Amino acid sequence: MEMLVFAVLFVVLAIVFVSSTVIIVPQGRQFTVERFGRFTHALQPGIHFIVPLIDKVGRKISMMESVLDVPRQEVITKDNAMVSCDAVVFTQVYDPAKAAYEVENLQLAIINLAMTNLRTVIGSLELDQVLSQRDEINARLLATIDAATTPWGVKVVRIEIKDLTPPANLTDSMARQMKAERDRRADITEAEGSRQAAILRAEGLKQATILEAEARKEAAFRDAEARERSAEAEAKATQMVSDAIAQGDVSAINYFLAQRYIEAFAQLAASPQQRTVIVPTEMAGIAGALEGIKVLTETAAAQARADVVRKGGTVLPTTGKS
Repeated sequence: MEMLVFAVLFVVLAIVFVSSTVIIVPQGRQFTVERFGRFTHALQPGIHFIVPLIDKVGRKISMMESVLDVPRQEVITKDNAMVSCDAVVFTQVYDPAKAAYEVENLQLAIINLAMTNLRTVIGSLELDQVLSQRDEINARLLATIDAATTPWGVKVVRIEIKDLTPPANLTDSMARQMKAERDRRADITEAEGSRQAAILRAEGLKQATILEAEARKEAAFRDAEARERSAEAEAKATQMVSDAIAQGDVSAINYFLAQRYIEAFAQLAASPQQRTVIVPTEMAGIAGALEGIKVLTETAAAQARADVVRKGGTVLPTTGKS
């Protein structure tokens, strides 16, 4: 019986000895070792052996990045507006000895430090700046809190404001202001569109007027050129008739008179006020005029053939019929 009790006692002592001697540190953590209550060194992840009854594990520090929620609080801005805000802080321990022995409650200290600095930074800005410059607020908070936590062996990786809520009356005023601003922009845009449309219409009318004037100018030029050609042809015909008369050719006179006679008769027949057309009884005059035209034409053709023969050309035979 005594042997059994001794064996059990030995096993218990062995377990206690092994548990106080062999230390296994998990990944992402570090343990501090104290010898008679004084810090000696830190244990890295893995298996370690310490002197039993002399050394012991002091603090178990997490070396992983941790997240701390900053409680919501009411903050007064520079222009005396009350806003409700909260934040989140990301921290990481880089020195386990300082984190274990420089501050009593590390997480509580960081949270209170973030709350006080959040009130300080937001209190130095106006409401419009607080709502529009969140990145600047985060940067200022990060620089201040990181400098304050350096003696504690903690690195503040980043800090973010989660929510900024102004009072309900300010929210309504901001909504009305935003609506008024959007209405103003819409009116300006509509006015700009109307002005641009009017400018484009005026420009189009201007171009159309210019093109129409150019068209009238070109038409007038063409009409003048046609009248000039017609006048030249008329002058040439008159000269030919005058030359024929000077040579004693009566048929030229008959051609000229017949042309004027026919033109006058055509105008008389085409007049809208003329209901009755009087046909002259002396139709022999018209026949004589036509005969004069025929003789004049044959004479001109004979003269042209004679000119070709003098130049050594070949004259095609004519039928002699008109």
